[in-house]
Amino acid sequence: MKITFIGGGNMAGALIGGLVQQGFNPSDVRVVEVDSDTRASLTRAFELKTYSKISAEAVNTNLIVLAVKPQQLCAVAGELQPLLREQLVISIAAGVRTQDLARWLGGYARIVRAMPNTPALVRAGVTGLYALPGVNAEGRQQAQQVMEAVGACVWFADEAHMDAVTAVSGSGPAYVFYFIEALEAAAVELGLSPEQGRELALTTFLGAAQLARSSHDDPATLRAKVTSKGGTTERAIQALEESGVKDLIRGAVRAAAQRSHELGDELGKQG
Repeated sequence: MKITFIGGGNMAGALIGGLVQQGFNPSDVRVVEVDSDTRASLTRAFELKTYSKISAEAVNTNLIVLAVKPQQLCAVAGELQPLLREQLVISIAAGVRTQDLARWLGGYARIVRAMPNTPALVRAGVTGLYALPGVNAEGRQQAQQVMEAVGACVWFADEAHMDAVTAVSGSGPAYVFYFIEALEAAAVELGLSPEQGRELALTTFLGAAQLARSSHDDPATLRAKVTSKGGTTERAIQALEESGVKDLIRGAVRAAAQRSHELGDELGKQG
């Protein structure tokens, strides 16, 4: 499999690094990137071939990953359209629906939409995937192989669910960082140093996530096991419940999903 990345930013670099780490040959990767410094950096890091613009040679591969900003995707698709043959096209541009990308590509049907999140930068991400009906089993497997280079993958049969994916996992790291910020601030208020608070908060979050991942118990059961009757954890959970924190989190995720839907509408008006 030979791959072309159109756009050489952080997520493309993470994907390339993950593929190379898994044994993928850098000589089978090409990158189209307008910024000369980024091209030079990718060449130094991976010894791959780069191009300053889309060309027949640049996309003469089996698979094309569109890793540009959503607002740039319509123009990029216009340049790419006449050069497409049977390549699988994966878009990681947030919010752009496959029906709109297919229209910008002149009715092209071999498209997979991917929604990775930022932990992909340390190869600990999760990606939601949706494929148009024109993508066969081999194409789906290829798309998964690429995205698994930076973490886990979850497939969805209905593209409408991608708004929920965006709200839960795409935006999700920000919710985690927000909670870590609050834990750190509370630690400092209770007399700990910022460094101590940060170490305690980060390691607790990491350890709790690993425990939840490896346990057969659901999160509610794990929480109950930590919450002794009349103890400190029970008092903290009571305070959270009385403040309606769980409902606020659900409301925040619903708001993010609604905004994802709105962005899809806005981006789809291009072209």
